[in-house]
Amino acid sequence: MNGVLIIDKPQGWTSHDVVARVRKVLKVKKAGHGGTLDPLATGVLPVYLNEGTKLVFFNLEGTKDYLATMKLGQETDTLDAEGKVVGERQGVSCTRKEIEEVLERFRGPIRQTPPLFSAIKQGGLPLYKRARAGQTPSLLERETMIHTLILKEVSLPFVTLQVTCGRGTYIRSLCADVGRVLGWGAHLVELRRYRSGKFHLDQALSMEELSRLAEQEKIKERVLPLKDGVEVAGFITVEERTAEMIRQGRTLRLKDLPEEEWGWQQKGSRVGLLHGPDNLLAIAESIGHEGIGLSHDLPVLRILRVFQN
Repeated sequence: MNGVLIIDKPQGWTSHDVVARVRKVLKVKKAGHGGTLDPLATGVLPVYLNEGTKLVFFNLEGTKDYLATMKLGQETDTLDAEGKVVGERQGVSCTRKEIEEVLERFRGPIRQTPPLFSAIKQGGLPLYKRARAGQTPSLLERETMIHTLILKEVSLPFVTLQVTCGRGTYIRSLCADVGRVLGWGAHLVELRRYRSGKFHLDQALSMEELSRLAEQEKIKERVLPLKDGVEVAGFITVEERTAEMIRQGRTLRLKDLPEEEWGWQQKGSRVGLLHGPDNLLAIAESIGHEGIGLSHDLPVLRILRVFQN
């Protein structure tokens, strides 16, 4: 069974817990998740199965949609409700306009310090393990992108935000930073992911549905095939001669592609190579030559990953 299964991660489960459960229920040899969700969070968690695990790398750059609720007036060491309160202020009072003005500072490219309690590795050890051991390693800021940041609801001390963000964004850090600028401090109390890259919540199965469909032997109907589990610029269907070259990992030349595909290429763009209508054979990257007027022997596509599907 190769492909991607979208799970609606329940609260209290780690992403690893979900993967372990999927592997056990479906009896697959390999499984991995794309985009860690903290135990507090719920929502879209793509789980990649067998050959599908090769797709994870190609989906890392996708944007994500969240609905996040934070509590003003309290700061915690983990930046969420699971941590120890390290700062507190009573009588939270701020207007919707004041919150909107602060949010404007967090739209677009921002610099963000990741939480101490996170899976980021430092010296080969995850930060959360260092934190639990009483260490306080220095944390480096990094740039991330907040595409949209919408104030959905204010019911003090709770504030709910809708966020669309890029890779590496920590919503916990975002809420803590917004609370700090407001002057009250804050921590994340609820987080739901509605979209991760091309995967949406309406595609997701609950853990109960996973077990039920597996028992009914209907789970394959919900596994996305490799072709539908990756974001690429487009797809090219190749003949058997070219397919054999792809299996060998050889760079493709212009003459190896159908003539109607000679003019599409843009340097660095990725394309899925199909052998048959829905069978993803490989993912390749354009070397960046224009097809018109060039030698048919010119190399145009570099094979990045081949699938045994």
